[in-house]
Amino acid sequence: MSDNEMTFWDHLEVLRHVLFRVLGVWFVLAVGYFIAMPYLFDQVVLAPCHNDFPFYDLLRWIGTRLDLHDEFFTQEFHVTLININLAAPFFIHMSTAFWMSVVTAAPYLFFEVWRFINPALYPNERKGVQKALCLGTVMFFVGVLLGYFMVYPLTLRFLSTYQLSSAIENQISLNSYIDNFMMLVLCMGLAFELPLVTWLLSLLGIVHKTFLRKYRRHAVVIIVIAAAIITPTGDPFTLTVVAVPLYLLYEMSILMIRDKQ
Repeated sequence: MSDNEMTFWDHLEVLRHVLFRVLGVWFVLAVGYFIAMPYLFDQVVLAPCHNDFPFYDLLRWIGTRLDLHDEFFTQEFHVTLININLAAPFFIHMSTAFWMSVVTAAPYLFFEVWRFINPALYPNERKGVQKALCLGTVMFFVGVLLGYFMVYPLTLRFLSTYQLSSAIENQISLNSYIDNFMMLVLCMGLAFELPLVTWLLSLLGIVHKTFLRKYRRHAVVIIVIAAAIITPTGDPFTLTVVAVPLYLLYEMSILMIRDKQ
C-alpha cells in the first residue's frame, strides 16, 4: 500500500473531523441567531406582515406605472399575530434560530463535502463536481429568496384576507404563521435543487432530454402532488404559487441536459 493511500478507518477519521467542523460552524451560527433573534424576528421573519414589505411596494409601483386599479396592486396590507400558547414564543425563538443557522451554513457544508470527496476524484471529474456544488448552493439560495420575497408574501396576503363569511374574523396565530413561513421558504430552496439533481442523473446516464420530454405530462401530475405536500394549507391558490415555479424548474432541467447519445 502506498503512503498516500488511506484505509477505511482513515476515511472515517477524516469524516469525523468534517462532521465536527460542520457542527461547530452550525452551533456558532445558531447561538448568534439566538442572540440576535429579537431583532431578526421583527425585521426579517415578521416583515411580510407589514405594508412596507418590498414585494408589496413593487406591486403598488407596477399598479401605478401601468395604471392598474385592481386590489391585487393597490391593497394596503397589515397582519397582527396572536399567541395562544404559553411556551410558543420560547420554542419558536429556538427553532427559528436553528433553521436560520442551517440555511446559512449550507455554503460551508458544500465546501466541506468538496474537500472530503476531492482527493477521490479524477482531474476530469473535479471540475464537474465543483460546478455542481456551486450551482447547488446558488440555486438553493435563489429558491429561499424567491420563497421569502414572493411566494410566502403572496400566500400570506391571500389567506389572511380571505373571508368565508363576514361574520368570521381572521386571527392568525404565531404558530400557524411560523409553520407556513418555514415550510414554504425552505421547501422552495430545496425545490430549486431540481435542475442540479436532474443534471447529475443525466451524467450517470439515468435520465436524458428525450425521457423528460416524453414524460412531461406525468411530471406535471407529480409536481402538483409535491406542491400539495409542500403547502400545509392545501388551498388552490398556494398550490398554484408553488406548482408553477416547480414546473418552470422542470423545463429548465430539460434545457440544461443533453440528449442521449
